[in-house]
Amino acid sequence: MSVKLVSEPGIGTIATGVAKAYADLITVSGYDGGTAASPITSIKHAGSPWELGLPEVHQALRINQLRHKIRLQTDGGLKTGLDVVKAAILGAESFGFGTAPMVALGCKYLRICHLNNCATGVATQHQALRDEHFRGTVEMVKHYFRFIAEEVRELMALLGVRQITDLIGRTDLLEVLEGETNAQRRLDLTPLLGNDSVPSDAPQFCQVSRNEPHDPGAKNLEMLAAMESAIESRSGGDFSFRVTNCDRSVGARISGEIAKRYGEAGLAESPLKVSLTGVAGQSFGVWNAHGLDMYLEGDANDYVGKGMNGGKLTIVPPRGSRFESHKTAIIGNTCLYGATGGKLYAAGTAGERFGVRNSGAHAVIEGAGDHCCEYMTGGLVCVLGETGINFGAGMTGGFAYVLDEGRDFVDKYNHELVEIHRINTEAMEAYRRHLREVIEEYVAETGSERGRNILRDFPDFVRHFWLVKPKAASLNGLLDQSRRQRSDRAPRLCSLQVRACTATVPGL
Repeated sequence: MSVKLVSEPGIGTIATGVAKAYADLITVSGYDGGTAASPITSIKHAGSPWELGLPEVHQALRINQLRHKIRLQTDGGLKTGLDVVKAAILGAESFGFGTAPMVALGCKYLRICHLNNCATGVATQHQALRDEHFRGTVEMVKHYFRFIAEEVRELMALLGVRQITDLIGRTDLLEVLEGETNAQRRLDLTPLLGNDSVPSDAPQFCQVSRNEPHDPGAKNLEMLAAMESAIESRSGGDFSFRVTNCDRSVGARISGEIAKRYGEAGLAESPLKVSLTGVAGQSFGVWNAHGLDMYLEGDANDYVGKGMNGGKLTIVPPRGSRFESHKTAIIGNTCLYGATGGKLYAAGTAGERFGVRNSGAHAVIEGAGDHCCEYMTGGLVCVLGETGINFGAGMTGGFAYVLDEGRDFVDKYNHELVEIHRINTEAMEAYRRHLREVIEEYVAETGSERGRNILRDFPDFVRHFWLVKPKAASLNGLLDQSRRQRSDRAPRLCSLQVRACTATVPGL
């Protein structure tokens, strides 16, 4: 488990808490760098230099006897071997590179990554742009890192250090410069170089392979014991379990076993159907694989369906519930983060950032918080209720249906990259038909009363729906593209594209 923290005052306290929550790697991210995917205001005004945050984290972990359990990484504008050596001296053993390897692959730093029309074919999902403009090779990145490693070796030789672990935390090798301005001369940098509260014998680097949690993942182990033979024999089956909010990442172990044995195809032809009751902890259905269908009667916390690749997740309120589902939360924040496929049906509302970076999943919910469909690049999201502000920020693919009974959605969606259309016109008949099919399937899966009411009076409700799509997407081909995308993703071999590189130097 890795956690990225922005370099800022107090980061040491946060890092200590993260370590106690069983993180294996902590990244201290400086304000500099970035691959141009963010607005320039975000890059220039977010956080402080990693040189300030890294020593604080290193010292805090040593004071609390946690440094030996955590790999400490830093990133934020690292470009040379000298940067690596300085970072190691200040406490890092892992070093993140993003901008420089991207430039080595041909990135021209045009700051148009969010528009999906990268002139060098690096940050785009348009195959034609990739084929015509992308010239990067693996050798380009290998050469860059080879030069970095050579420079690090040369500097270590000058310092009289044989391996990188002997360099970590050696702040005695740094010299404080006087500074060129009056403001610089008034800076006291000695707290970066030492802290009297740090035990002299405290480890300087990670000494274990994993920060073992007290939570053994008992529910996942219980599920695996019951389902392993069905996975092995590809026989499918129905299974039932009870969960609590202490059971995190429910289904992850099953998906892992399916993927390990059958790869992308999973068990699509003989699915495992799992019925659950209770409250699921964080990351319910994370990395869900093809052939794993989970039905939860209850509710779930944040990150439902994170990175899911296939299968189906259905979440409904407990039987006998009297509340109105479209006014009651049933799943938490940041659900479907980075999902590439599968279906999610939730008979209730979702929290903030629903569908962020979704690139292929099909989802129906009854309401959402702020930033829904943020950075979405594919798939379908249907919201049968109210949404928060900033809907569709950075959305470059896929599309959404939103029910706007309050007639205020025009003020809630992000106007920069997406546009909205009514679907109650003659030209939009195909979309009306498609929406009805989506809701019918949702009702069949969840038994939602909200969905039934919409279907009963569909001609009246349909005039309140908006179709949300990227401005660059063609309205005529949107449905065909969606169907083609879902067909391509079920199941297929993964196509990977380099976004950033991380270099770890255990012992040069």
